[in-house]
Amino acid sequence: MGQTARRAAIATLVALSIVVAALALWKIKIVIALLFLGFTIAAAMRPGVEWLAARRVPRGVGVLLHYVVVVGLIAVFLWLVVPVARTQVEQAIGTATSQSQLKHSHGVKHTFLVAVQKRLKNVPTGGAVIHTAINATKKAFEILIGIFFVFAVAAYWIFERDKAVDLVASLIDRPKRKKVRDTWWLIDQKLGAFVRGEVILIIFVAALLSFAFWLDGLPYWLLVGVFAGVFEIVPVIGPLVAGALAIGIGLTVDWKTALGAGIAVLVLRQLEDYIVVPRVLGHAVGLSPLVVLVSVTTIGFLLGGFYVLLAIPIASLLATLVDVVLRDKDPAEEDVPTVLFPAKDAETG
Repeated sequence: MGQTARRAAIATLVALSIVVAALALWKIKIVIALLFLGFTIAAAMRPGVEWLAARRVPRGVGVLLHYVVVVGLIAVFLWLVVPVARTQVEQAIGTATSQSQLKHSHGVKHTFLVAVQKRLKNVPTGGAVIHTAINATKKAFEILIGIFFVFAVAAYWIFERDKAVDLVASLIDRPKRKKVRDTWWLIDQKLGAFVRGEVILIIFVAALLSFAFWLDGLPYWLLVGVFAGVFEIVPVIGPLVAGALAIGIGLTVDWKTALGAGIAVLVLRQLEDYIVVPRVLGHAVGLSPLVVLVSVTTIGFLLGGFYVLLAIPIASLLATLVDVVLRDKDPAEEDVPTVLFPAKDAETG
């Protein structure tokens, strides 16, 4: 009886520990997500940092250069795109339309344009970024802290990854250590290739669609094109939302403009799916479209909209572990597409 009681007590403690650990992880899921996002960004930067290191540029300077480029691109975006987009909306509304007329108008076009105009007025331009940061709300401050945390984690992970892998490998039987390291490198390479490919796709889609919408005569073509490019981050759902938005805006002019916008989005999607993505991104994450759709939907429902951004990286990580652990694939023999840098550059360190 005493032995049975002890076993029951131990089983209860183990079960309670699992429940408490699960609840604790759920409470800090945002921290875990930010950590994973930082690791993913580090995977994307690592080949560039190692490429610079091979040319006698210190790794710390290499990381800093990557961040300077990112900040520079954001500054150029705020300086060039936002003012032009705001001007486009104001021109679409018309200088002859007074605020009182807009207030009493019930047309779909005026309602939509006024809503977009209000949103644009809240977007900081290049000269107002510092002022906006100083006067940020509590929520904005939390977002800034989250961004700083992600990029700090990415920077540290550039230097600490190999030590972490060695520590994990030291806890495993010696014959399995190489397989663990190779699996870690494979996941790192896949995530890095995916992120770099997504950045290329965002720029490509934003530029091409903006030009197509300009030819079509779509109002505020630049704003819609950039929106479509940014929404490439959200897999499957993002392009659908961008296409629906372009068509809806086109309908505020006439059906021909809406049709042209729809055709532009459709042609770009075909070009992207059959030519650009296979050549630029390849099958970096090794996931079928159905798996991507299910992953995005499931994570969106379970965790929320923010976590959709991590849906494909998480699914890729799990799929790689299934291939290695359950299907007994050799991670050292798996190919990862080259996106800007060869995969081998990510292994040096």
